Amino acid sequence: MNRHLISAADLSRDDALLILDTADELARMADRPIKKLPTLRGRTVVNLFFEDSTRTRISFEAAAKRLSADVINFSVKGSSVAKGESLKDTALTLEAMGADAVVIRHSASGAPQRLAGWVRGTVVNAGDGAHEHPTQALLDAFTIRERLGRLAGVNVSIIGDIAHSRVVRSNIHLLTKMKANVTVAAPPTLIPAEIEKMGVRVVHSLDEAVKGADVIMMLRIQLERQGKLSFPSLREYYNTFGLTPERLRRANSEAIIMHPGPMNRGVEIASDVADDPRRSVILEQVTNGVAVRMAVLYLIGGAHNIE
Repeated sequence: MNRHLISAADLSRDDALLILDTADELARMADRPIKKLPTLRGRTVVNLFFEDSTRTRISFEAAAKRLSADVINFSVKGSSVAKGESLKDTALTLEAMGADAVVIRHSASGAPQRLAGWVRGTVVNAGDGAHEHPTQALLDAFTIRERLGRLAGVNVSIIGDIAHSRVVRSNIHLLTKMKANVTVAAPPTLIPAEIEKMGVRVVHSLDEAVKGADVIMMLRIQLERQGKLSFPSLREYYNTFGLTPERLRRANSEAIIMHPGPMNRGVEIASDVADDPRRSVILEQVTNGVAVRMAVLYLIGGAHNIE
């Protein structure tokens, strides 16, 4: 394993399998009376979040604490960053305070890579701009494998704001490496140029995307990154690209529904679909995120045995 996790593209197939297999073992700890491991005792993990987050920040915090690390949640609001301090100075300050690992979320693509060049400790990318979100891709792959028993040959359709989503980029890197078949679907204005070169099939119809799919991953419209709508209205988007019970019938009968969250019900997904007790694995993704992030921190922390 590399010392940092910046991009899903940096993971070899063996690295990814090691993380998924380790997460599988760690997930079983949730049923034990004592859920903690002493692996990171005496080490400090800093959650450095320059963007608002609920699931990812809490998930990383829970993962680090279950590995017995000391956790510092760094709030940008009210900090020196709000007064104009640079990312580099913030990073060096945290290291001087004894940070062994920094989990960073930042609005600027490439920020985790820059951070890794300034600190001696480990850096984990928790989302940088519209670039990548590698641990989300890992927990998605973990959830697919847990539900379907495999990744190779699985038909995964990712539908929504492909152009502005960091989740989709990490998922494409990881899932194609694991030999899954990936289709992306969106209006033409939300499809990046030449994305086919990443090894995916591109369609502009939700009905075509869900036909024969084993996994349907819905993405929200990233209004904060678009600046303005790339289509006439949210209502029209739902009418053409919203996943409804009727459209879901075109998928394989055992197809599962995923969403990285937060969801916009009635925009990209109907509530009846999001809450489907048989098909929706959206809450399972949240649960699995803790085990996967434990595995990442565990492995890059140099651990060897699960006790």
